[in-house]
Amino acid sequence: MKPIDTLGFIGLGVMGEPMCANLLAKSGRSVYGTDVRREPVERLAARGLKACANIAEVAAGADLIFLSLPSGREVEDVCLNAGGIAQSGGRVHTVVDMSTSPPKLMRELAEKLAARGLTFLDAPVARTRQAARDGTLSIMVGGPVEACEALRAHFLCMGTEVNHCGGHGAGQVVKILNNMVLFMTGQALAEALTIARRAGVDGKLLFEVMAKGSSDSFALRNHGLKAMVPGVFPADAFPVDYAIKDITLALDLAAQGGVDAAGARTACDLLQAASRAGFQTEYWPVVVKIVEGKS
Repeated sequence: MKPIDTLGFIGLGVMGEPMCANLLAKSGRSVYGTDVRREPVERLAARGLKACANIAEVAAGADLIFLSLPSGREVEDVCLNAGGIAQSGGRVHTVVDMSTSPPKLMRELAEKLAARGLTFLDAPVARTRQAARDGTLSIMVGGPVEACEALRAHFLCMGTEVNHCGGHGAGQVVKILNNMVLFMTGQALAEALTIARRAGVDGKLLFEVMAKGSSDSFALRNHGLKAMVPGVFPADAFPVDYAIKDITLALDLAAQGGVDAAGARTACDLLQAASRAGFQTEYWPVVVKIVEGKS
């Protein structure tokens, strides 16, 4: 790969802003960034970000650009559309999608960007908003292993685990299935919590004891104890409608593989019920309210 002296970041949302902040603090490189909203750009500019008005300015200044965007549609637009990375020229030579996007799109973008002389990787992330702030994300990389290793030091500014998962799109497959299991576990936790409370057992006690036994999980200790038990579902965390997008991607993969993913369909139904109930933008463990309401 070509040398990487400068970095870029496009998409400074709930996860992207703290990820970019960690690059600023730890990479030792100049970081160029932009977002459709000016507030996060201004906050990061105060910490050293070279604020850019558009994608072309980021591409002009950065050798390596990270993307953290709402969906594959925005990723494709930023990479290929008018004013996007591929058409902007500049010094950029490597693009990494850290969003959650369709695996097929990753393979298509890798091919199209390669024709423009650009290296492309998918590297979606797992864990919470707090992990993004702390720089303790889990990063799952798809693409050439040599490129993954060349970028490992930059990934480690944002996460504590960097796993190469295979070719283009493989990082997305692993991330999508990680989230599928998370949402299925969330449904189980919501049901257990509601049953316990109806049986006269304190929910916090239930989850604390479960955390010491065979049902322990990251979801229990975080989404269960920190969100479901106290009933805290902030709108600036991972919203219900984003969760629906991710589990729908998992169901698409299941259909492609001929797998009857009954558990994932049930979890998707619960998330969709939460969205219909008006919880579209609330933190996805809010599904516990739907379980409670149906009981």
